[in-house]
Amino acid sequence: MDIDIFAAYESNVRRYGRSYPTVFTKSLGATIWDETGKPYIDFFVGSGALNYGHNNPDIMVPAIQYLNDKNIVLSLDMYTAAKRDFIAVFVESILKPRGLSYKIQFPGPTGTTANEAALALARKYTGRSSVMAFTNAYHGMSLGSLAVSGSASTRQLGGVARHDVIRVPYENYPNQTFDSASYIDHVLGDPGSGIEKPAAIILEPIQAEGGMNTASAPWLSEIQRICRKHDVVFIVDDIQAGSGRTGDFFSFEFAKIEPDIVCLSKSLSGSGNPLSIVLIRPDMDIWNPGEHSGTFRGNNLAFVTSAAMCTMWSDRQFTTAVERTADKLQDHLDRLVAKFPKCIEQKRGRGLMAGLKCRSQAVVDRVHDVAFENGLLIESSGPNRDVIKVLPPITISDVELDHGIAILDHALREKTNGD
Repeated sequence: MDIDIFAAYESNVRRYGRSYPTVFTKSLGATIWDETGKPYIDFFVGSGALNYGHNNPDIMVPAIQYLNDKNIVLSLDMYTAAKRDFIAVFVESILKPRGLSYKIQFPGPTGTTANEAALALARKYTGRSSVMAFTNAYHGMSLGSLAVSGSASTRQLGGVARHDVIRVPYENYPNQTFDSASYIDHVLGDPGSGIEKPAAIILEPIQAEGGMNTASAPWLSEIQRICRKHDVVFIVDDIQAGSGRTGDFFSFEFAKIEPDIVCLSKSLSGSGNPLSIVLIRPDMDIWNPGEHSGTFRGNNLAFVTSAAMCTMWSDRQFTTAVERTADKLQDHLDRLVAKFPKCIEQKRGRGLMAGLKCRSQAVVDRVHDVAFENGLLIESSGPNRDVIKVLPPITISDVELDHGIAILDHALREKTNGD
């Protein structure tokens, strides 16, 4: 198996090829195969971009038919049948059942594009320039998104200045005793705080790259109340935690909140095709025609696959299966936490967006390597890379889930026995 060509010609910036040094060729469901035919259970799924598994036939068959019929693929923001069908299904299957009413902006193909559009609109709507963002946040790799991300190393790599960003503590940061919501409310209402009123507060209900830090329903509700009290736009970045990852379609549903703006991408297309949208409270949709643009905001193949994915959420049998799988995964992880206290500090996350906070990065590195050798793909997160991300497809079979957990159990056991 020749992988020398990647080292010879691909930029040094490559990351996941170094983590998984093999050449992959085929995939289906929660399993992918390399060119030797070795199978791997995928608990990484494109960093949360393949929530519905690889090549899900309910999603991919309509896409294949669409291409076979010579339909339009790229359309900028022109009207197409595929876009019309996506909007109709998204409204009927996702928004209306949840009592949500939003205008839909198609900003471009990626999550960071959606966040950039949301931040720009909030600034335009309020006439203010600063944005309040949280410790350990991650919002993307373009300049505006980097500025509101928490990692110092990431911002430095992007050469991004910290002006117009107010950094505040996420829930339970730095410890369980600090009430960050009350702090935010106080400084926004105190003329002596030295903190100007921001255009927006942007947050992730679960900070995936930040270490699977999870906001509670009361805290999210309080942040929304504070935004409304102080006339600040409330933006939820649901790019990695949304599109079904937590067991609900939106990761904030459990808190019964209604953000002013919601950003979706990653698994929105259900297929790995790039697609992002910005959901905008209708009265806030003050864009002028063409004021925000992007060449690839009309990915019709992604509209087709996303419409097929959204339709699945109207099937009670499907949603019940997702809930059951989420419960099963959480039970598995509780058992691992109890079984390997020398390796694992705590379980994090919610639903099928889970993590294991380990004692050190060395633990994660060793478990990662042993898991890969035995046919399981996992990845790390957190500022110290000491959290194992556990992101199986939400459609994973019981057999695949049990097999993946057994490999993770073996890797943790080998690490424990090796100490």
